[in-house]
Amino acid sequence: MFSAQNGSRQRLEMFGDVRERNPLHKKPLCQEKKSSLRFWFQFLVLFCLLLLCLFYTVCNNTLSRGEGVSLQNTCSWLSVQTPRGNAPPYRVHPKHRLALNDMNENTEPHTTQQQRLQYHEAYPHNYRFVMENAEVCKVNSPFLVLMVPVAPSNVAARDAIRATWGKDRVVQGETVLTLFVLGLDKTHDVEKLQQENQQHNDLIQSNFLDTYLNLTIKTMVIMDWLATRCPAAAYAMKVDSDMFLNVDNLVIMLKKPGIPQKNYLTGMLKGNVPVIRDKNSKWYVPEEMYPEPLYPTYALGMGYVFSNDLPAKLVDVSKSVKPFNIEDAYIGMCIKKLGLSLTSPPDYSQFRDYNTRYDRCEFSKVITYILDSSEQLIHYWTDYKKPGPHC
Repeated sequence: MFSAQNGSRQRLEMFGDVRERNPLHKKPLCQEKKSSLRFWFQFLVLFCLLLLCLFYTVCNNTLSRGEGVSLQNTCSWLSVQTPRGNAPPYRVHPKHRLALNDMNENTEPHTTQQQRLQYHEAYPHNYRFVMENAEVCKVNSPFLVLMVPVAPSNVAARDAIRATWGKDRVVQGETVLTLFVLGLDKTHDVEKLQQENQQHNDLIQSNFLDTYLNLTIKTMVIMDWLATRCPAAAYAMKVDSDMFLNVDNLVIMLKKPGIPQKNYLTGMLKGNVPVIRDKNSKWYVPEEMYPEPLYPTYALGMGYVFSNDLPAKLVDVSKSVKPFNIEDAYIGMCIKKLGLSLTSPPDYSQFRDYNTRYDRCEFSKVITYILDSSEQLIHYWTDYKKPGPHC
């Protein structure tokens, strides 16, 4: 027994007390667990950051090449340059980007909306209505809606139309509405526009920047409003603000037997029109926006008429048609993409562009004429509406 105790004592002296020599036994168990958790937490954080950087790089590379709709949607939350909604997977030429610094802060209160406006997709759901007057179609159930794109500051054009061909609500026994479509302008007076709309109830405004290069967006916003706010209308017309429009002749034409009620678009048709590549031209279109040398057949944007089933189809197909800044040719491209074709008017001579002189008899026969000014419209209209035969 003595020798056993002595041996134990010798072994302790030789190796020492394990609890004293082993450093792991110097720390409490909770401290050991904390050190381990801290190590794994730091490792996971670094690993996640590495994955995030890698994923962001892949997304940027893919989006810059315009590849992969699904990948773009997946990556969209990483990049404010990709608009929300079902926008197409491409970017438009930098020439047509919005200069956000030029926009008055009062015109767009939401930061997210400013981010969504950095690139010009023609898909109108990238934008929102500031004024929409949706109730006008519910109250009136129109046969025909005349949609007039006009700059916010161009009050003279709106007043001239209100006093002339946009004045009558009933034409040839049919309800006709005339509405003005506006974008945003850094110089526009919001309060004055609101007062104007309260007086006339005919302004539709969306939050895109109202410029000539954005006419394609403006046109698609028109289509979106018709599809979502006025689907019960039979026909609609996009007509420029510098036009003489004979609404009587237009309604008579639309009521003729054989005029289609669906998939119908007519006006002054143009075919085999070459794309202008001259950078100094107002109608310049770069190859990266539209690579083909010729436009598809289209109706001149001065004024084209369509059955009101088309706007929803045009809005939907615009998601897959790359936008360019010639709005009437873009509509022609959308029609082609839908597998449809334009229709010649019953009397092609009724859709005119420029006139060399005013002739009361001639103006009684046409549907459209391009004018020089609002003053000219009022002058011609006053004479045209005088009592007595036109011819």
